Amino acid sequence: MQNLNIISKKIVLEDGREISIETGKLAKQADGSVVLKMGNTMLLATVVAEKEAAPNVDFLPLSVDYKEKFSAGGKIPGGFLKREGKLSDREVLISRLVDRAIRPMFPKDFHAQVQINISLISADPNVTPDALAGLAASAAIAVSDIPILDYISEVRVARIDGKFQINPSTADNQNSDIDLIIAGTSDHVIMVEGDLDEVDELEMIDAISFGHKEIIKHCKFQKELAKEANTTNKREYTHSKKDEKLLEKILKEAGEKIYEVVKKCIKEKKLRREAINKIKTEYLEKLKENLSETELDVELINKYLNISEKEASRKFMLKEKTRLDGRKSDEIRHIWNEIDYLPGAHGSAVFTRGETQSLTTVTLGGKLDEQLIDNVMESGSNKLLLHYNFPAFSTGEVRPSRGPGRREIGHGNLAMEAIKRLVPKEDENPYTIRIVSDILESNGSSSMATVCAASMALMDAGIKIKNSVSGIAMGLITDKESGDYIILSDIIGDEDHLGDMDFKVTGTAKGVTACQMDIKVEGISQKILKEALLQAKKGRLHILEKMNQTISEPRKDLKSNAPRIESVTIDESNIGTIIGPGGKVIQDLQKETDTIITIENINGIGLIKISAPNKDKISKAKDKIKLILAKPEVGQTYKGKIKSILDFGAFVEFLPGKNGLLHISEVMWDRVDDISKIYKIGDEIEVKLLDIDRNGRFKLSRKALIPRE
Repeated sequence: MQNLNIISKKIVLEDGREISIETGKLAKQADGSVVLKMGNTMLLATVVAEKEAAPNVDFLPLSVDYKEKFSAGGKIPGGFLKREGKLSDREVLISRLVDRAIRPMFPKDFHAQVQINISLISADPNVTPDALAGLAASAAIAVSDIPILDYISEVRVARIDGKFQINPSTADNQNSDIDLIIAGTSDHVIMVEGDLDEVDELEMIDAISFGHKEIIKHCKFQKELAKEANTTNKREYTHSKKDEKLLEKILKEAGEKIYEVVKKCIKEKKLRREAINKIKTEYLEKLKENLSETELDVELINKYLNISEKEASRKFMLKEKTRLDGRKSDEIRHIWNEIDYLPGAHGSAVFTRGETQSLTTVTLGGKLDEQLIDNVMESGSNKLLLHYNFPAFSTGEVRPSRGPGRREIGHGNLAMEAIKRLVPKEDENPYTIRIVSDILESNGSSSMATVCAASMALMDAGIKIKNSVSGIAMGLITDKESGDYIILSDIIGDEDHLGDMDFKVTGTAKGVTACQMDIKVEGISQKILKEALLQAKKGRLHILEKMNQTISEPRKDLKSNAPRIESVTIDESNIGTIIGPGGKVIQDLQKETDTIITIENINGIGLIKISAPNKDKISKAKDKIKLILAKPEVGQTYKGKIKSILDFGAFVEFLPGKNGLLHISEVMWDRVDDISKIYKIGDEIEVKLLDIDRNGRFKLSRKALIPRE
C-alpha cells in the first residue's frame, strides 16, 4: 500500500447502518474512481472524460453503464459462453436511474465525451445496489476534475408498517406499500421513480420529502470528500461557440414569426412542425443572401433558431395559459378505445389519446412459459411480462429496427410497475401473463397509453385485476425571473421537449400505483409538486372514466381460445407417485389427457398445475390424478385394463400404476382352461379387489361381480 493516497469516509444512516466510500486504491488511471460499500455490497464507480469536445458536437455525449459481475455473488454465468454479455434489462434500468439523475448536472456548454462505469463487485442479498449506484457515480465525479454543477445522490424510500425507511433490506422491502427511488441535489429533488400500492398523492409527497432529507446529507458528504481529495477546482474546457448579437437578432426576428405560428394553436403535430420549419428555412435562406461564406455559420444559426422556437413556445404558453395545440392547461386530448380488437389474442385493446396510440395484447401461458431469472442478486422466475415496442413509423420516421433500446426497456418497466400490484397473486392466478404494447402513433405519453391499454386488455382477457389503471404525463413551463409557471396535463411531444418537467403518474380511482419524474431545471418546490399531483389525479380519473365506458370490470370467463389452467394440491409424499419412475406416470398422464402438467413442492405441499385447451380435458386429468392417488380398498370395484396374459391368469391395471392378479380361477364361475380365449391385452373389464397380501400384492376377481346361476 505504499505511495497510495487512500481516502475513506462514512455516511451513517439514522438506524446506524453505514455507507463507506473509499478512493485512491483502485482504478487510479480513471479521472475519478471510488468504491462504495454498504453491508457486503460493493460498487466500483469510475468516470473518464475527454479533455475537449469533438468537432461540431453541441450536446453532452454521456454514457452510463451499470454492470453486475456474477463473481460478486459467487456465481458462474449461464449460457454457452459462461461470461457476462450485454447489459440485462435490470442493468439497463439501473443505468437509466443514474443517467437521468446525473445528466442535468453537467454544465450546458460542456460537450466532451463522458463515460461512467459502475460495477457490482461484491453482492449482499439483503442490500440492493440500485439505490446506491447514483451516489457512487456522483462521488467518482467528486474526486475527479470533471466539471459538474452540483453533486447528486439517490436513495430508496419504502414505507413498511406505516413507517418510512431509507434503503431498507431486501427482506423488509417485500412488505412495503411505497417503494420509490429518489434522486436529488442538496437543494432540489430531480428524479423520482417507483411503484406504490394505490397510495394517496399527499402520502407520496411525504415519502419524497423524507428521502430528500437523507440526500442532503449525502451531497454534503461529497463536498467534504472532494475537499479532502483536493478536487474542488475543476478543469477548464473550451466553451461552445457564442455570438450574443446573432442570438439576439434571431430571437427577435425569427422568434416573432415563430410566435405568430404558435399562436395559431395548430392541433396536428405534423402541420405545426411544417409551419415552424418553413419559417426556420426561410430565415436561414435570407441570412445566406445577406452574409458572406466566412460570416455564415449554419450550425450556430440552426442552434439559435431552435432556441428561438423554444423561447417563443414557452413565452406563448406562460402568457396565454394555452397549449401549443390549443388546449387548456388541464385539458386531456380526445380519447377513443376499443377492446377485443384481435380475435386471435387472449386479450387485446386499442387505446388512442390524441395522436398517441397503443395496440396492446395479452397472452396467457402456463408454468413452462415463466421467465427464468438468473442474475447476481436473485434467482427464480417471473410470471408477469410487459414489453413495449416503439417502431419508427409511429413518428413517421425511417430507421433500422435493432431490437429494444434503453428507452423501450424503461417505458415497459414503468408500465409493468403500474399494474403489477393489481394482478392477482399466485393462488388466484395460475397463468403466466405476457403483455405487449405496440405503439402505432406517438405524440407524447406513449408509456401512459401503454398503461391504459394494458389495463383494458387484461380485463378483456378475463384476468381479475383489482381495479382499472390509467396513466398521465404531466409537464411544466416555468419562468425563473418572474416565478410564473404553468402545469400541463397530458403533454404532447413538443411540450415534453420544450418543458421543464416530465412527470408520469399512474393509478386507480383509489390512489397512485407508479410514478416517474424527471426535472430538467434546478428543481421544483413542494407547492408545484403538490399542484402537479392533484392536477394529475383529476386527469387520471377523467381517463379512467373513458376507459370504463368501454370495459369497467374483467370478463366473467376467459375467451374460448385461451388455455385453461387449474391447480390441484396434494400431500408432499405423493409427488413421487404422480411423477412415477423416470417421469413415466406424468408423461403418460399428459399424453392420455392432452394436457400440460407441472408439479412443484411449495413449503411441503405438492402443487399440480394442469393446462389444457378446454375444461373437459382438465376434468379428465383431475379424475386421472385422483385415481393415481387413490388407495386400493378391499371389496371395492374398479374398472381396469389387462396388461399381460399368462397361463395362470392375467395382470390387470385397476388403478394407475397398480396391477393385480386376476387368477384363472377368478375369471368366471365355470371352469376356464385358456384365459386367452376370453380376454386379450388391452381389454377393459370390471374387477373386485378381494385381498392385499402382506407383500402388498393385489388379488382380483371378475366372477365375484357375476351372479352365480
